Amino acid sequence: MIIDFSSFDRRNRFPEILRPRSAGDAFVVLFCLWWALLWLFSVFPQIDLAVASMFFVPEQCVAPARAGQICGTFPYGDDPHLRLLREIFFQVPYIVAAGLCWMLVQCWEQHGATFKTLRARNLKIALGSLLLGPVLIVNLWLKAFSGRPRPRQTDLFGGALDFVHAGSFAGKCVSNCSFISGEAAAAGWLFCLIFIIPQPARTALALPIAAASILISALRVAFGGHYLSDAVLGWLSSLVVFAALLALSQTTHSRRNSEN
Repeated sequence: MIIDFSSFDRRNRFPEILRPRSAGDAFVVLFCLWWALLWLFSVFPQIDLAVASMFFVPEQCVAPARAGQICGTFPYGDDPHLRLLREIFFQVPYIVAAGLCWMLVQCWEQHGATFKTLRARNLKIALGSLLLGPVLIVNLWLKAFSGRPRPRQTDLFGGALDFVHAGSFAGKCVSNCSFISGEAAAAGWLFCLIFIIPQPARTALALPIAAASILISALRVAFGGHYLSDAVLGWLSSLVVFAALLALSQTTHSRRNSEN
């Protein structure tokens, strides 16, 4: 099924966040919320530790073991059914992105009166937010240089590295680190698509998309792959980027209309 992103009329109004002023306000609120949550997790690192410990099962260390060594596993990460579900979810955002690229190419093949400006603009915002957020900011920058070890890499949960709080770049992880979650960021991007899907498809797809988006992030915590802060801030980062691009696009569009 091809979703027509241009099928909005008076009976099918934009969600509030899609209106220019509301999109800008949403960006400010989400941006401030992201930093407020980072401060919270940084000042109270016990939140991360408490949530991670809920999924960690201590085990007897196999000799030889150093003094005070903690051994154990995150059993959900070893469950084959959950691992298969995670692998499926891992691919979903990029399969969706490939579909959006195809839709954008189809849109650009139209000319004149048949060109759907709104559809093209929404598709470019969606694809641009994926590239800027989960790909560039999260995976190519933060995860590469943050240095925060994943829960299963820390000495508190069976690993060998020291725990560092959210926002600290003092950890000893070398690459593909825990802060912030790339999969949670991709899941947050999926959630953002709800705001540009027109009715009646939005009503039918909103709940499944939201549920999958939350489950993708939750599995990373349950597997010991990320702390709660990594998942929450990763997920929210995509909403921040999406709202920023949406506000910028609509401001530019409104300015052009006022000049014509």
